[in-house]
Amino acid sequence: MKKKNRAVDLFSRKGFTLLEVMITLTILGFILLIIFGGFRLSYSAWERGESIKEDLQKRRILSQLISQQIKSIVPYRIKTEKAEGDYLAFLGKPQSLKFVSALPIRARRSEGFVHVLYEFKEDRFMLYEQRVLNRNFFEEELKEETGVSLHEGISNVRFEYYREADEKKNLAEEWLEEWNAKEEKKLPKLLRITLTFKNKDEKEKETPFSFLASIPALQAEEVRIAFPRGTRGIPPEVPLRPQN
Repeated sequence: MKKKNRAVDLFSRKGFTLLEVMITLTILGFILLIIFGGFRLSYSAWERGESIKEDLQKRRILSQLISQQIKSIVPYRIKTEKAEGDYLAFLGKPQSLKFVSALPIRARRSEGFVHVLYEFKEDRFMLYEQRVLNRNFFEEELKEETGVSLHEGISNVRFEYYREADEKKNLAEEWLEEWNAKEEKKLPKLLRITLTFKNKDEKEKETPFSFLASIPALQAEEVRIAFPRGTRGIPPEVPLRPQN
């Protein structure tokens, strides 16, 4: 009888009770939960980092494209028979910018000068490009089909124009909200573009992104641009005067 009891005691020592199994499983569950939570947190941080990296890359590319086109601005003079005389084709406002450039963004290759308009309207940052094919192009509205949205996640755009100091006119250097080349008689030296991007998380504040773009002074001799011959009402060549 004693031998039998000893065998039962030996067997019970080698096994686990139901309570011990439940405690073990509970602890193991907590450990797995912590490991899974850490893995999920790490993956979320990595995914967020990749998203931020992609957004920054898009902003950098967009700013480079705009800067390159602005650097290629041509001091194109519009000939007019009105009393105001000839004027430079450049009109800058707080949320739009209009000029003539030698560098098209949409076309794969340059086909002459392009009439360019950047405009922020109805929560869309748009670019319009159209070849310079007639004399009154700067006064005409660009066709809607020539427009393309540059970025969908922009909530605001702001253009600013730098004016150098002029002792003769008693003008101090400053950043202006608008630039009318008809009145200024020249182009601004610098442009500051501020793009405000929407955040995916509504709780976070929108992040502004500013960059500068210079307009190099052109000292070239008189340039002549050729239009397609045979175009009705357009002479074979129209002279382009350099900026004064």
